[in-house]
Amino acid sequence: MRSPVARSGFLMMVLVVLGVSGCGRAKTEDAYVTLLYGDEFLLGVRVLGKSIRDTGSTKDMVVLVSDGVSEYAKKLLDADGWIVQHISLLANPNHVRPKRFWGVYTKLKIFNMTDYRKVVYLDADTIVVKSIEDLFKCGKFCANLKHSERLNSGVMVVEPSESTFRDMMSQVNSLYSYTGGDQGFLNSYYSDFPNAHVFEPNLSSDAMNSRPVPVMQRLSTLYNADVGLYMLANKWMVKEEELRVIHYTLGPLKPWDWWTAWLLKPVDVWQNVRKQLGESLPGTGGGRDPHDQLLVKTLCAFPVCLLFLCYYGSFLQIIKDFTNILSRNSICDYARRIYQRFRSGGLPAYSGVGVAPSSFVNPSQQFSGGSHYKLPAYLGAMSVFVCFMAAAVSLGLSFVLVPRQVMPWTGLLLMYEWSFLTFFLIFRCYLNFIHQWGNWTANQTNYNRLDSDSGKGSQRSASGCDVVAWFYWLGMAVLAIVAPSLPCLLGITALFTRLGLMIGGGFVLAAFVTFASEHLAVRAFLKGYEDRPSAKV
Repeated sequence: MRSPVARSGFLMMVLVVLGVSGCGRAKTEDAYVTLLYGDEFLLGVRVLGKSIRDTGSTKDMVVLVSDGVSEYAKKLLDADGWIVQHISLLANPNHVRPKRFWGVYTKLKIFNMTDYRKVVYLDADTIVVKSIEDLFKCGKFCANLKHSERLNSGVMVVEPSESTFRDMMSQVNSLYSYTGGDQGFLNSYYSDFPNAHVFEPNLSSDAMNSRPVPVMQRLSTLYNADVGLYMLANKWMVKEEELRVIHYTLGPLKPWDWWTAWLLKPVDVWQNVRKQLGESLPGTGGGRDPHDQLLVKTLCAFPVCLLFLCYYGSFLQIIKDFTNILSRNSICDYARRIYQRFRSGGLPAYSGVGVAPSSFVNPSQQFSGGSHYKLPAYLGAMSVFVCFMAAAVSLGLSFVLVPRQVMPWTGLLLMYEWSFLTFFLIFRCYLNFIHQWGNWTANQTNYNRLDSDSGKGSQRSASGCDVVAWFYWLGMAVLAIVAPSLPCLLGITALFTRLGLMIGGGFVLAAFVTFASEHLAVRAFLKGYEDRPSAKV
């Protein structure tokens, strides 16, 4: 006879076994399926799963993952409710193909998922906006026919069959693929697909059962609404409230890239679902990547700290100077000086030959004697070139540093922050070089700056703040913000109109940058020329 301890131990083991078996995921006869080759599309799969569950579906969601997917990604998808199945990649037999199509033939493996009666395949760059449960009533193979009269494999309904899969594998090396990938192969395999009847989801069950199950059926645009088509007309070709699936087909404009939200209005739908993602694992709520959070915080804080440490004294002086300038008397005096110089010397100007004493508004830039001081003839062109190169380097560095899958506002702010910082540091170093050049030129020409107290030398402003230089710097910054923001400020959603406005704003920005870079360089050169220590008598 068993002791009470033995009996209690046996009961505990039974309860544990029952508990474990009860935790198993219940399978349904139909399933939603997607593919994941690497972590780059992980966020897309997460949002897709969330959108499916938001429609009230309880069917299995299966993600087929390859060796390129990390263990963390698999764990996260499992926590999101996906059934993660590891698969080996099918080699692409086409030698002439895009590099990104190296493993796309793996999609054909959905035809061999015989554990399910029927599967609805969705690309990771799609989103479900309305229930698509009726697709499980579709025929043995269903897909959407695009404007090119070819089926698109981004959304498909498949009745898995081992015999069909084997037949496909036997023809993989012989059937032509116009894309060099799975979509081209399927168009050749289902060559008569354009003649298939359109799937009618509202047909009664009796009517459906009275007909033989069709081998192929075409899905309407509602089930595969292409963002590329929306882009052309700035509207959907069907009623927006009836849309079922949106497909973000544009290669460089995937919805998880932060810049896409500022170009394509339909991305707002995707971003709204992303924001609702739960925290399946710590730090993953709202579609955040915990591995990027420290980087984002560092990228945000570093430029501010760097500028503060480097220019702490200058900031205090600038605040003091602007406080003085904004006082009533200072404003009146400053306006009076500008008016007098405008009457005496006209608009600010300079040439490659010389600069008149009234060339600049700020008196700290004026020289004595009314004579002209020569400037290098190529200073202006060189300054413009350096300025635009600095802008290009700044933009390139910012795109490299800012993570692609941050929220749109975060990406935009980080982009501006690092672009401004990098541009300022590069062009500021260049202006310091020009200042030293002017100083060296003064030494070579044996120019002696007269003492300001003699009344014959240059009259230094009591303020150390170069207002004109600040005007140029702030002007470039404001235009750099306004130029790409014009479409949003004007409420324009059409992609080509947005791009046109951005390009137009870019031309205005380029014109001002050209003007400002020349004048900032000239001011730096002349200031260096003037700042040479007085020669000893």
